[in-house]
Amino acid sequence: MSTQAADPKTLDRYECLACGYIYEPIKGDDRRQVSAGTDFESLPNDWRCPVCGAPKPRFKNIGTAGAPSGFQENLKYGLGVNTLTPGQKNLLIFGALGLAVLFFLSLYGIQ
Repeated sequence: MSTQAADPKTLDRYECLACGYIYEPIKGDDRRQVSAGTDFESLPNDWRCPVCGAPKPRFKNIGTAGAPSGFQENLKYGLGVNTLTPGQKNLLIFGALGLAVLFFLSLYGIQ
């Protein structure tokens, strides 16, 4: 099986609509002898989901790993928050929540 010259980290991932399995080009598919770095379009037409056996057309493009979530046209709105990756959004949300808890607990120190 041939591989693309592109960096696997920049290749789109695809999710099986039947079972939720995500094909990641950076990992390939060990069960079907697909080497790491093989993009989804380069997979043979008879390739099937290694978990549930769904055919290739039952997969949906979900973009690259760590890419901002949401619709492409909405990324320019939201004070820049829409361009954050899911991990960055989690850090912002839970960091702010932790800071709020610290401020709340600091009120017990006021005399």
